[in-house]
Amino acid sequence: MDNRDAIGSWLSGPRAAAEEAGVDFGYRGEQLGLPEEGPGSIARPGRRLGALAVDWGLCLLIAYGLVTDSYNEAAQVWAPLILLALLLLTLGTLGFTPGKRLFGLRVVALDTGRVSPPRATLRTILFFLALPPLIWDRDGRGLHDRLARTVEVRI
Repeated sequence: MDNRDAIGSWLSGPRAAAEEAGVDFGYRGEQLGLPEEGPGSIARPGRRLGALAVDWGLCLLIAYGLVTDSYNEAAQVWAPLILLALLLLTLGTLGFTPGKRLFGLRVVALDTGRVSPPRATLRTILFFLALPPLIWDRDGRGLHDRLARTVEVRI
């Protein structure tokens, strides 16, 4: 006997099976009290990756052009250090990097709304560990955001 409904729910994942059973997950950011769409809503992964690509490209340009003045191995060492400085300085003061601003994103603290320098430092250090940004919760926040009690929202 072949039960294709069971196979279909297995292939589509546990969330789809739970939704078919009547579980309401709500929208991303609902548990945090954020709107579903528009300003203040959770930033989508595509925008976040685009902002990171712009910031990384900017740091590569600075490393290649201003610091090492060539395309050698030293520039590959300087670019992550420049990104670290960029994240620490801009997130702790403005709440966004040039790439985040270009893509209309901002990092905010859940309780105060403004990211303090110590919270930005914790978030940045966890971001550089590379594993926390790859572990997301149902609201789309990485582990680095959860531990720093921040969220990346649309402006």
